[in-house]
Amino acid sequence: MLMSVESYKNSLNDGRAVYYRGKSVENVAAHPALGVPVSHASGIYRLQQDSKYENIMCFTDKKSGKASIFYKIPQNTEDLVVRHKLIYETTRLGRGQFNIVKAIGSDALFALMYVSRRIDSKYKTDYYNRVMAFYRYVVEKDLSLSLAQTDMKGNRSLRPSEQEDPDMYVHIVKRDKNGIYVSGAKAHTTQSIASNEIVVIPTRNMTEADKDYAVAFAVPANTKGITMIARPLKETETTMDDSLSVIGRENIEVETITIFDNVFIPMERVFLNGEYDFAGLLAMMFPTFHRFTAISYRAAMADFLIGTGKLLASYNGVDDKSNIRRNLAVLISYKETLKATAIASSYSCTYDKQASLAIPDIIFTNVGKLFANENYTDVVKNIVDIAGGLVATMPSYEDFENSNEKSSLMKYLAGRKKEETMERVRLFQTLREFISSLGSLYLAGMIHAEGSIEASTMELCRSYDYSSSIDLAKFASGINDKLEK
Repeated sequence: MLMSVESYKNSLNDGRAVYYRGKSVENVAAHPALGVPVSHASGIYRLQQDSKYENIMCFTDKKSGKASIFYKIPQNTEDLVVRHKLIYETTRLGRGQFNIVKAIGSDALFALMYVSRRIDSKYKTDYYNRVMAFYRYVVEKDLSLSLAQTDMKGNRSLRPSEQEDPDMYVHIVKRDKNGIYVSGAKAHTTQSIASNEIVVIPTRNMTEADKDYAVAFAVPANTKGITMIARPLKETETTMDDSLSVIGRENIEVETITIFDNVFIPMERVFLNGEYDFAGLLAMMFPTFHRFTAISYRAAMADFLIGTGKLLASYNGVDDKSNIRRNLAVLISYKETLKATAIASSYSCTYDKQASLAIPDIIFTNVGKLFANENYTDVVKNIVDIAGGLVATMPSYEDFENSNEKSSLMKYLAGRKKEETMERVRLFQTLREFISSLGSLYLAGMIHAEGSIEASTMELCRSYDYSSSIDLAKFASGINDKLEK
């Protein structure tokens, strides 16, 4: 059954331990700052209830009836293309801001389905059935999920088991017949405060000495021993009363440091319990799905920047200038390259019979993600070049509410046409919000989120099939006298 927006928000008022700017938060949905990311997340639930968007938001599950299409297990190219379009469109409907609250959790579940089958095959465990039981629970209850993968890491030159403080990586501190107890902390847990359940997986490969760190599980966000410390939402705090800015007031997500203090996980929620030789595979498979998600939402974010750039150029009366065309071409190339790699990844997907799901092509996915990481700052440079200096020096919204100031501002902020002045002002305000209050978040996020530049580079070099390239090099240089097919 699909949850309503009201039911979703009420479900978060469950006694979870959340802190914001040093103070305990009783109800995240009612909090003046944290209520914004909750409201943004609720947009997914609102769209599910809207008949206008039913065809892109829902699917018919054989057991549960109408269900969130985020949780539809991809079976083929068509399903992956649908997922790409889903993430692209929901990002556009979120004013160019990604809505992660079901996407990241489903990415993790798909990875767990794949890996659990292989663990069961080797060790005769029952992880796949546990994963699928949790999956069914999530689908039937229409729950929101967050994913905790990145450990705090401490001294990054040391392995998990070598750390002076063992809690630098989430690890098992005790096992009994009923379950496990875990301690440690995860960083960058996006929308944990707005999620019903937290899925936890390893951040890296493990050795036998690290086996207690080879752990994966799912846990309700209000479980005793879990504490979430939210980052300050400066982009929201600075725009709470700003009638000319919308994104910061309505479409922001939040990250937390998520602390586990001797948290009990019942055995049926444990998906990896010391099988260290599969930690690396799980840490790699999740990014494969999530980087597919990343290139899909980043394409939609670029769509917002293209539109903003084109409109500002038009309002400024310079949209026919060669330098502006070059700026726009960079933005267009960025967007369309990401869309192309997502679609190519769908068409070159691999079907895994053991887990009965389609896996996006790892090469195309990482090519797109690496392109997104390495070229984002160039995108920002070009949109700022289009906009001009007013994107930094535009007066405040209060000045437009003062009748004496407003008349002067309307006169001097006119561009190509006087009747377009307020539209031009709103675009400047929105873009300033995007590159200033949101700028530092996006600068770090677009380089590191869903895996760093180095992570995508490593995956490409590790997974790429060099054989045909080597054959061609040997044939061209005369080492071989024929080219293998």
